[in-house]
Amino acid sequence: MARHKRGKRPLMRAPDLRPPPGSAPGTLVADPDALKPVIRVIAYGPKDLEETTIEDPEELREIVGRLPVTWVNVDGLGDPALISRLGEIFGLHRLALEDVVHLRQRPRVEDYGQHLFLVTQMTRLTPKVENEQVSLFLGPDFLLTFQERPGDCFDPVRERIQKSGARIRESKPDYLAYALIDAVIDTYFPLLEHFGEKVDELESAVLQAPEEGLIPRIHELKMDLLSLRRIIWPQRDMANIMIRDFSELIEEQTRVYLRDCYDHTIQLLDMVETYRELASGLIELYLSGVSQRSNDIMKVLTIIATIFIPLGFIAGLYGMNFDPAVSPWNMPELGWAWGYPFALALMAAVAIALLLYFRKRGWIGSGDKSSP
Repeated sequence: MARHKRGKRPLMRAPDLRPPPGSAPGTLVADPDALKPVIRVIAYGPKDLEETTIEDPEELREIVGRLPVTWVNVDGLGDPALISRLGEIFGLHRLALEDVVHLRQRPRVEDYGQHLFLVTQMTRLTPKVENEQVSLFLGPDFLLTFQERPGDCFDPVRERIQKSGARIRESKPDYLAYALIDAVIDTYFPLLEHFGEKVDELESAVLQAPEEGLIPRIHELKMDLLSLRRIIWPQRDMANIMIRDFSELIEEQTRVYLRDCYDHTIQLLDMVETYRELASGLIELYLSGVSQRSNDIMKVLTIIATIFIPLGFIAGLYGMNFDPAVSPWNMPELGWAWGYPFALALMAAVAIALLLYFRKRGWIGSGDKSSP
């Protein structure tokens, strides 16, 4: 049997680029196809707001600290030298910087003393489902974020920053980190709604007309849900660590909001598990439908064959061509004027009797379905 060839996975995965074996810890190796970094800075306080795009990282030395919070967002990971310079300016650990350019990192949080390093996965619902690693460095007066490419789900956060008097303008960088993580988690809800619609669509297709091509589609849906579960599960653990572990960089009032993120991840995991069970049930439903369809076909063929067995016997009996002139017992019906109509009527009567019997036993139609 020829195996079904599956296409490219909808959940896009980054290439696994690592330094050569034996390289020094913290060696940065970027993807040659990665975009060149673009640095965007938003510095704000309760009353002041500054937004700018810079090309030379050294300009950050004059910007950071001037206002209570400085958010530096880097789109693109194609320049390891620039990323290293940013690490020197903010005093970031080399191992954390290595994880920024080495993608496929699990969502997690690590405490490096002067700063926290967080990794999360952001999803995009395009014609294909894509995920992107977002790395965050949380310091006492700054938040540094790295993204693989431009375009993110943080525009609502930026709009809140631009509003004077908003809570985020009154808070420290830890609240900004929470707001970004919350925005990332919220991107999973429309994605799961998309998967829920796919489950309903496949269920309708399975119930109406189970086709051979449905099994690969159901299996692909299960693999997508499994990949999503592998992202959300550590996301839940990350939120839990930020709530429970002591760090001076995260204030107690921010932990209250992080608990809401934790609750959202629990809800997402419940939805993922529900859809996975439904997808598994679709395979069983498909197999049951195919089996029922085969049984219906075999049932019709069996009924037809059963009806024609006695008809074939009658036709064979009258086709033996014994000469009635030799003996009066040799096929006397062959000499009757109504012999041929009698044979046809006998066949029709036998066929009708069998059909009525099958209907009474409930094998066809809606007759009595009592067991023998």
